[in-house]
Amino acid sequence: MTARDDPAARFAALYAAHYGQVYAYAVTRAGRDAAEDVASETFLVAWRRFADLPGAALPWLLGVARNVAREKYRDAARQASLAAELRAWVDEAGADVADGVAERAATLAALAALSDSDRELLTLLAWHGLSARDAARVVGCSTATFFVRLHRARKRLGHALETDRHAPLPTASKEYSR
Repeated sequence: MTARDDPAARFAALYAAHYGQVYAYAVTRAGRDAAEDVASETFLVAWRRFADLPGAALPWLLGVARNVAREKYRDAARQASLAAELRAWVDEAGADVADGVAERAATLAALAALSDSDRELLTLLAWHGLSARDAARVVGCSTATFFVRLHRARKRLGHALETDRHAPLPTASKEYSR
């Protein structure tokens, strides 16, 4: 039996090729604390349904990961975890402002202000490198519908960036201004 005929070897190759992307997607959907569980359960489903896997496995895997995250962490808990993760990224980026990452901090803050679905649309393309067609499969809509949603999400992100840029700077307290 060749490696090509061995399901375990083919699954190992699939796992090696896509685990990092599935894990990264799980971080954006469920937070760092739950990402390992979501990724593991995604590949468990993939193993059980290995014969049904389409040729383009990554969109299918990300769709499974999306469903696993939904089942495991319903709306309120998942949203709270994600918002906390994005705030942590903003805080980390804010510490590096002196090194020229103010734009990164503003972008992450604007991204944190968006809805969960807007963040997902934007990050599927920008962070996960999916094509619009594959991203549409992940969220379960047509490519045309995906483009409309993406356009709206980008407009809201632009508005959030503009709002952040025009926000007044915090003033020093009296204790520090002496």
